[in-house]
Amino acid sequence: MKMIMMTLSVFMMLCVSACSGETESENIERESSEENVMSESVDDEAIGDNTMIMKIGDTKVNVEWEDNQAVEALRDMAKDGDITIQMSMYGGFEQVGSIGQSLPRDDKQTTTSSGDIVLYSGNQMVVFYGSNSWSYTRLGHISDKDEAEMADLLSNGDVTITISRE
Repeated sequence: MKMIMMTLSVFMMLCVSACSGETESENIERESSEENVMSESVDDEAIGDNTMIMKIGDTKVNVEWEDNQAVEALRDMAKDGDITIQMSMYGGFEQVGSIGQSLPRDDKQTTTSSGDIVLYSGNQMVVFYGSNSWSYTRLGHISDKDEAEMADLLSNGDVTITISRE
């Protein structure tokens, strides 16, 4: 079945290319050009004004931010300057701190893991170095630290988190 589908796909691509009056190399060149334009647009959006940097104390961490309204609101807040959040240890597996205003919520029952960043009660940021299960809005995940490194950053007392725009 897989082979039949693949053969039909190749046949259809050849028919479309032949019907368009383009040679195969012209068709490939046009598709490549379209892909470059699309990737340039995405790259432009991914850098500059839309990039947020997070520091835990003096340590910069790489965050894979979620694509949701809460993160957009956080980005908007950071337009006016750095967001500084005083965090407090809680439960032996997380740090919690007030963002200073409410963000849009889309809470879902979630089991977190080390490195997860979530919104709690609409106005509290939580960063995990352990695991918990609760209803949160996901904000992101710290991607460059393992569980031991997250524990080193977060389990030795209260910390300050700074979020800024690049």
